[in-house]
Amino acid sequence: MSEKQKDLLGLDRLEYLQALVTEFQVSESSEAKEQVLANLANFAYDPKNYVYLRQLKVLDLFLDMLTEDNETLVEFALGGLCNLCLDKINKDYIVEADGVSAVVNCLSSSNEETVLSAITTLMYLTTPQSRQQITALPVIECMLRFSVSASKRLQNLASVFLEDYCTPLQVEKARNLTEHTALGIPLPKD
Repeated sequence: MSEKQKDLLGLDRLEYLQALVTEFQVSESSEAKEQVLANLANFAYDPKNYVYLRQLKVLDLFLDMLTEDNETLVEFALGGLCNLCLDKINKDYIVEADGVSAVVNCLSSSNEETVLSAITTLMYLTTPQSRQQITALPVIECMLRFSVSASKRLQNLASVFLEDYCTPLQVEKARNLTEHTALGIPLPKD
């Protein structure tokens, strides 16, 4: 354990989280930034930390990282958001900050963990106010593609999304649109 880590152990929770945020902000090493963001995402798992993470604007930090070129930063930021959005205050904040759109954009990631976290986060962010955006036609089309993925985890999660968050009419409409626009290769019907 480094001296820096030993020093941080003596800090209270808020001070420790503040030290992590500061370290992220001042670090020039992408590896160090990844490690700190992973730590913040792990702290986002514990509801005891929600108030501190809000106070330190970590939700904004996570949202900002969703547009980074560094796929590891995107993965960890999305994991942190996924952990945080179980809380109603955090969920409302993310939705109001146009976080749904940012998360939807992560569905096109080549990193499977990022895509899985994006789908899960969208499920957690679903409210009467956000449902229309989360179950928009392009998102459902994307879920239909994922539901026939070679990855069982992706298949299963996309299927749950389609069954639990979309109406049969929405799914059918997306299926029909996809079949008409595909290069003659329609998606299989259930």
